[in-house]
Amino acid sequence: MSLMIGKNAVVSINYTLTNDAGEVMDTSEGREPLTYLHGANNLIPGLEKEMEGKTTGQNFKVTIPPAEAYGESNPELVQTLSKDMFKGVDKVEPGMGFTAQGPQGEQHIVVTAVDGDQVTIDANHPMAGKTLHFAVEIVSVRDASEEEIEHGHVHDGSESH
Repeated sequence: MSLMIGKNAVVSINYTLTNDAGEVMDTSEGREPLTYLHGANNLIPGLEKEMEGKTTGQNFKVTIPPAEAYGESNPELVQTLSKDMFKGVDKVEPGMGFTAQGPQGEQHIVVTAVDGDQVTIDANHPMAGKTLHFAVEIVSVRDASEEEIEHGHVHDGSESH
């Protein structure tokens, strides 16, 4: 009998993530399966909930709304700054990413527009506000070791904590 996915299971999956237009946003194709510790907040909540109770060999498709993925896009995280804030950067262009120090610590920002000396940045997660479509194949399910449970992530044998 196959082990069912539940809290403290180590799960390996192959997946393809697409947006509403059907464009591939991420996939494990051509790579090793994604392996995670179930119940340790290592996946977006909606996908982890859909994995619950499934077993090795199952394939399924699921649509995850923003609220159960990366959240809605927060307009307060879009700001316009002076180009002077980007000291040491020769040319600031849309699409450039930076790590900035914010009130909650480091956060990733992306330049979305440049108009003269004004730079618009967005600190939302790149997938915030997006509905995500997953095609998933469950490759394997096993019980986690005590150390994996304690650390909150899967060990591949190379860790030395």
